[in-house]
Amino acid sequence: MSKHLLVGSTRASSGKSATVLGLGIHLQARGMKVGYAKPLGTFTSRNVPESSINLDADVEFITQTLNLEYGLVRPTLLNLDKASIQKRLLHQDAIDYSQKLAEYVDNTNGELVLVEAPGNPEEGAMFGLSLAQIAECLDAPILLVSRFEDLLVADRLLVAKSRLGDRLLGVVINDIPEVQIETALEILLPYLESLKIPVLAMMPENLILRSVSVEELVTQLDATILYSPDVKLSEIMVEDLKIGAMDVSSAQIYFSKSFNKAVITGSNRLDIQLAALGTSTNCLVLTGNSLSLNPDVLQRAKEIEVPILSVTKDTLTTVAIIEKSLGQVRLHEGVKVDCIQEMMGKHFNFDRLLQLLEIST
Repeated sequence: MSKHLLVGSTRASSGKSATVLGLGIHLQARGMKVGYAKPLGTFTSRNVPESSINLDADVEFITQTLNLEYGLVRPTLLNLDKASIQKRLLHQDAIDYSQKLAEYVDNTNGELVLVEAPGNPEEGAMFGLSLAQIAECLDAPILLVSRFEDLLVADRLLVAKSRLGDRLLGVVINDIPEVQIETALEILLPYLESLKIPVLAMMPENLILRSVSVEELVTQLDATILYSPDVKLSEIMVEDLKIGAMDVSSAQIYFSKSFNKAVITGSNRLDIQLAALGTSTNCLVLTGNSLSLNPDVLQRAKEIEVPILSVTKDTLTTVAIIEKSLGQVRLHEGVKVDCIQEMMGKHFNFDRLLQLLEIST
């Protein structure tokens, strides 16, 4: 009979899916037959026709990356979108998802089935699919992922411990800034351990995981591509964002302090565009809906292979969309898989996880 491990998070965009992927890769490398399930989907794949079965994009990506055969993975039971929420609130959906969940996971093979929970502990409660409800239904232990932000992450984990009790198997603390690593290891880790909260990983901040591909930015911004180099846009990653709205001398200093960035500026600001292309810029985003490029800007972009996009949105809206994209760890850019594998191998205590799960390999 398969064992289940429910992987949840204290807040959305904490690195839960990346943790699931890293677990899968390393446990497979140890010879384990790993299954995967994500009952509640939030990000429907763009590659799946509407008429087909619901398939969350993370499920699709993790299935392909782990090369999971039929029987080792389950599609999403329910996509948490506006239509499904309204239907439930209007009592037009009376399905007992707890019953469906039990049947759903019972049909998933594998020595250990990694079950990915919703984005935060409360999400999915109206469907009976919150973190605690899923754990109760499956009688599964919980690995909880939390983004560091500051030492007050301890508060969130203490609240989680009080709510989840003995079901909390352990925690992963993600995205710890380099300047905070020593403090986290010397103060936070022993504090949590003293309260019987096993810390299975303290993961340092990684800009690659927080980056977003230019291809994804084109989609999110509904942008027009004015210039695209020979390199695939899915392989060009943006790690930071700068706005070019100052004089050119200030811009050069401002831009030189940031690496692998996207620069947003007006289509009429040729001086700023050239200044940005003189520093570590991976994408130029022009507002004003211009469909033409200055020859000097185009020539420079070709020389250093920097894509240039044009958007119809105003600067504030464009900034908000890119900042949101940079705040999420989207797995669907393949360059991140090697990074996840390396970081989990270095910082995650797999031996302790298997001991807590009472699994021998």
